[in-house]
Amino acid sequence: GESHGPAIGVVLENLPSGIPVDMDFIGREMARRQAKKGGLSTTRIEADRPEILSGVFNGRTTGTPLCAVIQNGNTHSSDYDTIKTLARPSHADYTGRVRYGGFNDYRGGGHFSGRLTASMVFAGAVMKLWLRGQGIEIGSHILRLGPIEDIPFDLAHPPVEEFPAIAA
Repeated sequence: GESHGPAIGVVLENLPSGIPVDMDFIGREMARRQAKKGGLSTTRIEADRPEILSGVFNGRTTGTPLCAVIQNGNTHSSDYDTIKTLARPSHADYTGRVRYGGFNDYRGGGHFSGRLTASMVFAGAVMKLWLRGQGIEIGSHILRLGPIEDIPFDLAHPPVEEFPAIAA
């Protein structure tokens, strides 16, 4: 799908059958990627509620392709009328126009929109559930930001050596 189409979606193939699909966990993962108010990200706030169409029965994967869609609702497509002819810096507007010969859906970045990360987060959440069943947990954090340092997850591995200074 595209950012301003009716929905975006994802199809996951070759999943083993029997993975418990915890929609509460998936919902928490989806909430982590949502834009936050405060002026540092998009003002577009979407519900990001995935609807599973196939591949899950009685709360577990069936082994067939898992297909999910996430409806788009907060679209203001007319806000993007100017980028029909004027590409935004640091966006894929020009690239999309060249790649698709001017037939691309430019609204909100179309197929190149950050909105499509919602589908990737859904897929990643499903994979985290599979990994959890294998006894594998994934975590990350910022170890050091300038002079501020956190405690490493694995104390068997000491903190990284000093980062090079960043020139102002």
